[in-house]
Amino acid sequence: MLPGVQIQLIEDDVPRRERLVQVLEFVGLQCQATDFVSWLQRGDEPVQCSVILLGECRLPLSLGKLLTELRRQDGAMPVILLADWSEQASLADELQAMLVGALAPTPSYNALADLLHAALVYRQQCGAGHVDQVGLFPDLVGASESLLKVRRIMAQVAERDVSVLITGESGTGKEVVARSLHEHSLRSKGPFVPVNCGAIPAELLESELFGHEKGAFTGAISNRAGRFELAQGGTLFLDEIGDMPLPMQVKLLRVLQERQFERVGGSKTLDVDVRILAATHKNLEQMIAEGQFREDLYYRLNVFPIELPALRERSEDIPQLISALVKRLNHQGFGQLMFHPVAIESLKRYPWPGNIRELANLVERMAIMHPDGVVGVSELPEKFRLIDEPNPGRYRRAKAGAALSASDASNETGAAAVGPDLARLPDAGIDLKSHLESIEQRLIEQALDSCDNVVARSADLLQIRRTTLVEKMRKYGISRK
Repeated sequence: MLPGVQIQLIEDDVPRRERLVQVLEFVGLQCQATDFVSWLQRGDEPVQCSVILLGECRLPLSLGKLLTELRRQDGAMPVILLADWSEQASLADELQAMLVGALAPTPSYNALADLLHAALVYRQQCGAGHVDQVGLFPDLVGASESLLKVRRIMAQVAERDVSVLITGESGTGKEVVARSLHEHSLRSKGPFVPVNCGAIPAELLESELFGHEKGAFTGAISNRAGRFELAQGGTLFLDEIGDMPLPMQVKLLRVLQERQFERVGGSKTLDVDVRILAATHKNLEQMIAEGQFREDLYYRLNVFPIELPALRERSEDIPQLISALVKRLNHQGFGQLMFHPVAIESLKRYPWPGNIRELANLVERMAIMHPDGVVGVSELPEKFRLIDEPNPGRYRRAKAGAALSASDASNETGAAAVGPDLARLPDAGIDLKSHLESIEQRLIEQALDSCDNVVARSADLLQIRRTTLVEKMRKYGISRK
């Protein structure tokens, strides 16, 4: 009936215990049975079951203390009573909630199924935060209810060797989910091979997926393994599956059905041992109705669906996402950027059409423009300023001071004033040369962008000679677009 459910039966009436074990095993349930003395002798050993059946107890044992101890060991443990306990009506509300029902000595199948369903619903509701507590899927940043729901769904399917279809808007982190599923699967020691079906020309996609033999077509100068072969024993991630041409959909369906394929231009049949994860931002059901996607392939891929929420639907996760992105940039040598709380609140009100990818781009841009600085509302690009600057006087004083400083410096040296050095050395140290070159390269790119790629104007903006700028562009491989 429910082979994944682990039942612990505690009953001092031996004939009744044996009879109930037979009933449970008859309907396909896994059950461990014991008496109360043996149960208590286990001490602090963790509870290893999904539901507990409490029968007749011949010891002077308090039901309240027993339930309190079970709750301490597993806060989501449901209990089904097989006998009456005198103190049941006087239990505290949180202990009373653990008792999901009572079962007759010889239960019917329907009664047993109904109580087990109630027990599993109780576990699911009480254990909502359990996935986060055990630290699964650390690359999924956030604690919103919508993301916790995704984590719970991922935990259910991660170790199951079935196909998963990940849907959601562009930039919501579908590849992050796919990698996390692979890393927590039974294939985690095998390769994770991603393929962007929308980025590969239609005429090359078959060769990319299945490989080719030497001479199969013009330019095939040697044998080449495809992504299916490279992913053998691991996971193949088909990103943007909605962009796959119809002829390729037919060939992919055949491989998924038969678990075999041949290289382009080859005759040898190769076996397939990969798990398929697919992702798309498109509405595949609508594409099926319009004849743009095969219905049979859709059901092959959509064995287990996971839908990712848009960032605007979980804006409470933005502070944690910013913190994670800043930490990653810090490790890359960008310095320790900080965001003012009011700036974060302003970002939470932005609709984020580009989702997490757009947020990551903004944080990197701020790290370049304000290295080791604090980003307030006024430092944000204009479209992100959805809250009025709380301290406008601060900027008026800063502008007045900057103007005075520039005037003094011009009088003394005839050159523009140089602002204060805001750089701060990280505790772990830094590769200074690489850090400075990275900043220099990005400033050059920004100057070229703002000057429509006119080198002379860009050099004036950077206050260097044109020939110097050309040399630096050559050094960093920067070309005019």
